[in-house]
Amino acid sequence: MAEHKGIVTFKGQPVTLVGEEVKLGDTAPDFTAYKGLNDALKLSDTKGSVVVLSVAPSVDTRVCAAQLRAFNKEATALGPDVKVWFVTLDLPFALGRFSAAEGIQNVTVLSDYKDREFGEKYGLYMKELGLLARSTFVLNREGKVVFREIVKEMTHEPDYDGALKAVRESL
Repeated sequence: MAEHKGIVTFKGQPVTLVGEEVKLGDTAPDFTAYKGLNDALKLSDTKGSVVVLSVAPSVDTRVCAAQLRAFNKEATALGPDVKVWFVTLDLPFALGRFSAAEGIQNVTVLSDYKDREFGEKYGLYMKELGLLARSTFVLNREGKVVFREIVKEMTHEPDYDGALKAVRESL
């Protein structure tokens, strides 16, 4: 499995990303993630939709929670042809609890906890931390990556405006 050091930092310290890099123009790799312990969704289930993959280390941190809230707020205005998925390595229980407490209804909240398939296929698994790197991908209706941001410093928020612009241009 490929390893890339220094692409991202956590509190200023470089960390190693494990997995294959997904680039602009690539067909997004299919993956399975979980809404519940045995409630799986596959990216291929979204065929024909524009998809936002909002990725974060853990919903139990201030920046990750803000990221989920921001995309939840924007998701309604994007319409039914846009699917917004929030992916972390948090357990489905924690994601469900947070979503219920925060009224997250417009984003599908998913866990990559079982086998890190998403993290490794997208090159986002942070080896030293056992978490996913904060990032955003926008996929057009054909499943091509039209926006890609891997946030350099994990304590910073993603470029919401850039992602939303890519979504609107893909509709």
